[in-house]
Amino acid sequence: MNSGIGALRGNVVIALVSTKGGVGKTTLSGHIAVEAERRGVGPVALIDMDRQGSLSHWWNARERSTPFFVESTHSRIGSDLVRLGEMGFGLTIIDTPPAPYNIIEAAVELSDLIVMPLRAGPHDMRTLPATLSIVEPLGKPVVFVLNGATVGARITNEAVSLLSQYGPLAPVIHQRVDYAASMIDGRTAMEIKSASPAIDEMSALWAYVQRRCGQMKMSLPHQVPA
Repeated sequence: MNSGIGALRGNVVIALVSTKGGVGKTTLSGHIAVEAERRGVGPVALIDMDRQGSLSHWWNARERSTPFFVESTHSRIGSDLVRLGEMGFGLTIIDTPPAPYNIIEAAVELSDLIVMPLRAGPHDMRTLPATLSIVEPLGKPVVFVLNGATVGARITNEAVSLLSQYGPLAPVIHQRVDYAASMIDGRTAMEIKSASPAIDEMSALWAYVQRRCGQMKMSLPHQVPA
């Protein structure tokens, strides 16, 4: 495996990647980062490489100062990751744009694990070859996430079956109001309620990602209490 610089510096780097827009990369990036911190992993950093800046808008509306946030570019991503490693961050989540491909490639090259969200529909599935053509030559492990799925729908089951043929498939994330509603004011579904199906799903997703990191011998350090 062509390891990213993160694992070499004790900072595991996970990039959310898809050449299809609207698959929920930003929402998942924020939720994964917050859930990792809730589970004692970190400290955690978030990087926004999308010029649209949706993750930046979310973080600017956030009352809490964590996860740590960085806006980065194609030319700075390498030095930004080195700096975060030197600052002691144990986990970095990168939100990438659907294009241009050179930005995606830069993030993938420096990451240790790729999380690839897709929605259950023909347009999303048709973009799989284009996204994999960026990831596979760089030898990066991929985890697929079916996002925004409809509970019990035939198309959801068909998408699960298809994606499982490409590689490891994380627990399904369903279409839930809590995900979108919480992102409006800089929070996550875990921070607006004490219990909900969305919280259960995100807990399962992070547990799966954490297990994958462990299987690849990537250490996710626990936070040191202040």
